[in-house]
Amino acid sequence: MSKRKWVINFLVLFVFAFFMYGPLLNTLMIAFADKYQAPHVLPVTFGFTWWQNVLSQSDLWQALINSFLVAALATIVSMAICLPAAYALARYHFKGRSLFLFSFLLSNAFPKIGLYTAIGIIFYKLQLMGTLTGVVLINALNTMIFMIWIPTGAFQNVYQQQEEAARDVGAGPVRVFFTITFPSAAPAILVAAMYTFLGALDESQGTLLVGFPQIKTMATAMYGIILDQPPMVGAIFALLLIVPAILILWGCYKVFGKKSFLKQLMIK
Repeated sequence: MSKRKWVINFLVLFVFAFFMYGPLLNTLMIAFADKYQAPHVLPVTFGFTWWQNVLSQSDLWQALINSFLVAALATIVSMAICLPAAYALARYHFKGRSLFLFSFLLSNAFPKIGLYTAIGIIFYKLQLMGTLTGVVLINALNTMIFMIWIPTGAFQNVYQQQEEAARDVGAGPVRVFFTITFPSAAPAILVAAMYTFLGALDESQGTLLVGFPQIKTMATAMYGIILDQPPMVGAIFALLLIVPAILILWGCYKVFGKKSFLKQLMIK
């Protein structure tokens, strides 16, 4: 490799790393700042003063529990609704199938606050506003794209000859699904569940519209606190939301193994 090409590659890598990791490093720096204000680029002093302020919030731990509860329930509901649909989309070719799949992309093609407002009107009529059920449903709806698209592709990659062979030896449809189809698609389904859980854990607009003030999560609590607090508080909340995501990614990494996990992420 020539020196010029090496320099170009290094500059490209540096620019990518700067825009990729720069905001994360800046958030980490601000989170441990006691005093940080313009025109200073770096914090004037470092410390844990604002950590004590955040951790002393009376409703912080309840918001944290609510976040995990809503994310877990939304993932379960999304799997219960979407996995049968994904299997049907993978196995049956019918008129309008591609349009149906494409419709899940449309919900992410424009600002979601308009969609949430329309759903909020329906939820109000169904008396779901301010309830845990309403918040779980709005989070499940928000993440259905993961639980539809990824498992559909996984089910399509399962060899139908294996399913047919199992049926030939007397296995019923349910047994074939849970012994052949589901285990083969399980890695992709787990990745979809991971995306769904993390998406629900970080969702704020729909939760704020449907559940506030009765149901408060970490994402919605951050809105109320950072508006009246310095940027250090927002950075701390961001780190508190990042840590669970890192732990979940690490857990999936350990379950899949390095090569398999990275392959699933790259394919999806």
